[in-house]
Amino acid sequence: MEQEASVKIERVTGVVPGEIDLRGRRRLSESVIQAITYLCGGISIFTTTAIVIVLFREAWLFFGSPEVDIGEFFGTTTWQPETGRFGIWPLMTATMITSLIALLVAVPLGLGAAVYLSEYATPRSRGYLKPILEILAGVPTVVYGYFALTFVTPFILQNLFGKENVEIYNMLSAGLTMGIMILPLVASMSEDALSAVPRSLREGSYGLGATRLETAARVVVPAALSGIFAAVIVAMSRAVGETMIVALASGAGPKFTFNPFQAAETMTGHIARISGGDISYASIQYTSIFSIALVLFFVTLLLNLISGWVVRRFREVYE
Repeated sequence: MEQEASVKIERVTGVVPGEIDLRGRRRLSESVIQAITYLCGGISIFTTTAIVIVLFREAWLFFGSPEVDIGEFFGTTTWQPETGRFGIWPLMTATMITSLIALLVAVPLGLGAAVYLSEYATPRSRGYLKPILEILAGVPTVVYGYFALTFVTPFILQNLFGKENVEIYNMLSAGLTMGIMILPLVASMSEDALSAVPRSLREGSYGLGATRLETAARVVVPAALSGIFAAVIVAMSRAVGETMIVALASGAGPKFTFNPFQAAETMTGHIARISGGDISYASIQYTSIFSIALVLFFVTLLLNLISGWVVRRFREVYE
């Protein structure tokens, strides 16, 4: 009788009676894990929303002030809050120049490292080299800043171009050091994109008589182009938002210049310097920090949107 009842229960529920409690415990543990993940996601969304609300609220106080003219803010090249002159371009040009220099360093080196790790390195070599490369991402940015100030500028740039031509604080030193900092990001994301290319494409290229270099340059890299573009744009976002390197090595004081050998203050460097000073809460100098942060927010958002569009537009789907 008990055996027949057990068979009937198994037919109806698909579960052996002795396993019912075990299945129930698994469902309970999965529900708890799901609730925890929902909570973590909710906290991250709440935090992001709160940051954006505070950012827009404080920036609104700045742009709503009678001392501020939006046309002057986006159309002039002098930033002197103490005299009521708010032209964002000196800070924006310094940010873009240092970020461009960083990309000129990180993209070729990072892509070259990714191609080597993906196409040339043995599994044993890859196991050693990739963690060593990613150690650069764990170095504190303040260390990079002092490295640029005490080594890159005096021992490299001033010896190459002369002390009279290179200021001790300069955009080139900050940009070169930022390029070293974001190099692991470009290399890691590009290597993941290259490794995702199907092996059949490589074998087809080899079957047609192509060399390993020709296969990497003409088959693998074009097939992984969307991932590489995404890596470059993410690295650009990281460089634009970097603070400590530019605060220590690029210089203090907004200056509208395109000469990378001169000192100029970036948006993040200016925020770090002013926020650490003695300024009164809700003053025009205080709210000006949030106006710069708002511009930086939209620049980063634009880069992320471009990254998403590039990935969708150039993504290759293989079956």
